[in-house]
Amino acid sequence: MIYSVNGEVAYIAQNLIVVECGGVGYSCYSTSSAVSKASVGEKLKLYTYLNIRQDAVELFGFADEGELNCFKLLLSVSGVGCKMAVSLLSGLSPQEFAIAVVNEDHKKLTKVPGIGNKLAQRIVLELKDKLKKDPSFENTGIPEINLSATAGNAVSEALTALMVLGFTNTQAQKALEGLPSELSVQELVKEGLKRLSGK
Repeated sequence: MIYSVNGEVAYIAQNLIVVECGGVGYSCYSTSSAVSKASVGEKLKLYTYLNIRQDAVELFGFADEGELNCFKLLLSVSGVGCKMAVSLLSGLSPQEFAIAVVNEDHKKLTKVPGIGNKLAQRIVLELKDKLKKDPSFENTGIPEINLSATAGNAVSEALTALMVLGFTNTQAQKALEGLPSELSVQELVKEGLKRLSGK
């Protein structure tokens, strides 16, 4: 599987970036976030997902690993295909998507074209259910975080949101440890992602 492509941008269209690597142009269906970061003639790295069907081989490109993790999670939901997942992640950032799932905010998801109320409810139900069933997403407590120094509910929600983005419980806990108590869930997730990406 092609995990990423890193090269010069040869062509850009709506939800499409062509990255030339070693004389080969890789056509990647991409989110609006990835497209906005691309400039023809400039270097770009995309994290990719290779989708093989009977009638086509498609490469999907993402701005970062958070987008890629969300994309893979969305594909696990019945009724969500690759292009719909790209559309959803073009309308919502990975952080917004994760927080919408954690908070069961169906309306946030339905703001994306093509996502109806039933599908939004299914996305929330199946992904929250997946978190509960998967032992790597266990959220029975946050022993490594000093809850007396942080807002417990916000930290718990931010922890789950980071796990929706594909990080393990341990990684998420370390990323949130010691952050200021007054931060909101969205701010905690943002700061946690900065730590996880080494920024």
